[in-house]
Amino acid sequence: MQQAQDFLDEVDNLAALIADRPEATYDLTTQFKDWTINDVIGHLHMFDVAAIKALESDQAFENFFAPIVARQKQGMTLLETQYPFLGDLRGQALVATWYETAQRLGKAFASADPKQRLRWAGPNMSAKSCITARQMETWAHGHEVFDCLGVTRKDADRIKNICHLGVATYSWTFLNRNMEVPDMTPYVTLTSPSGALWTWNDTSDVFVEGDAVEFAQVVTQVRNVEDTCLKISGKAAHLWMKFAQCFAGDANLPPAKGTRFKTT
Repeated sequence: MQQAQDFLDEVDNLAALIADRPEATYDLTTQFKDWTINDVIGHLHMFDVAAIKALESDQAFENFFAPIVARQKQGMTLLETQYPFLGDLRGQALVATWYETAQRLGKAFASADPKQRLRWAGPNMSAKSCITARQMETWAHGHEVFDCLGVTRKDADRIKNICHLGVATYSWTFLNRNMEVPDMTPYVTLTSPSGALWTWNDTSDVFVEGDAVEFAQVVTQVRNVEDTCLKISGKAAHLWMKFAQCFAGDANLPPAKGTRFKTT
């Protein structure tokens, strides 16, 4: 699956930013729920392990994820559930362990059947969807690290996987909020990092148009739509971009306008 290589490239992009930093760097607080960089990498690592287990077997995933679910039922946040899993792993050692695990994950999915059904924390999904979701989460959580360190990420056309996921979860955005799904599906036209034009759905006067990176930022909730230059037309499109959420889990509010940005 090409998506497996896209995931590995995303991992390399983030690893190049954070590898071999002074240990104090990993304790810096990001703009995402006051998570530190250690928290972010620990989160990515735990769910990369979960994906490896899911590909191995349903039982392997259940055995790995059951303690996480138990801790949440005890009142722990998702972030807190990773502390027993990580133990004393942090800083450069955590980054190295995350990177090694991500390499194993990408290589395992590269030869997997894209249609294989996998157990997951949310709805079951195909192997192709799972590795795409891992790329999306690596890119999205990587964003707060790039922002925290004041670095502009150089994106590539592999971001199309994330944009496609954003379009494909149009209905989910509303259903997850117990809202009626609008009858009209917006036309989406985006300019890729390479300058290519990507389009989804039929042409319409209800649309979202603009930069692919900004669209990905909105559907992954790393930017408020009002902090982008996306051109939006029609009530359905405006409502979608206001609440867009391409990831599973409970409905999350996008960041407030002006609260997520690259620091200087």
